[in-house]
Amino acid sequence: MSEHDTNPLNAARRRSLFALVGDLPRLIVDLLRAELQQFKAELSEKGQRIGLGVGLIIVAAVFAFFGLAVLVAVAVLALALVLPAWLAALIVAALLFVLAVLLILIGRGRIQAGLAKSELDVDLRRDLDAFKGEGSYDRRA
Repeated sequence: MSEHDTNPLNAARRRSLFALVGDLPRLIVDLLRAELQQFKAELSEKGQRIGLGVGLIIVAAVFAFFGLAVLVAVAVLALALVLPAWLAALIVAALLFVLAVLLILIGRGRIQAGLAKSELDVDLRRDLDAFKGEGSYDRRA
C-alpha cells in the first residue's frame, strides 16, 4: 500500500457523506461525555478550594468571637475601676443586648425585603400562566 492509502485523513475523505453523518451522533455523545468529565473535574477542584476557604473563614470567626469576648471583659474591667463590678457588668450586658436587638430588627427587615415578591416573580408567573393558556392576558400586545 502506498502512503496515500494508510493516511487516516485520506481514509476519511473516501468515506461517504452518509457514513460521516452516521458517525455524528456518536461523536456528539463522546464530546458531551468528555465535556461532562471535564466539568466534574473542575467542579471537584473548585469544591476543594472553596471548602478550604470556608474552613479558614470559620476558624477566623471563632478567633474573632473570642477576641470580642476579651474586649467585653476589658470593658467590664475598665468600668469596674470607677463603678462597682456588678454595675459595670450590668451596664456592658445591657449595651450588648441593645446592640443585639438593633441588629435583629435590621436583619429581620432585610430578610422580609428579600422575601417580598419582586416584579420578576409576578412577570414569570404571568408568563407561565399565559404559556399554559390560563389567566387573563392581552393577545394584541
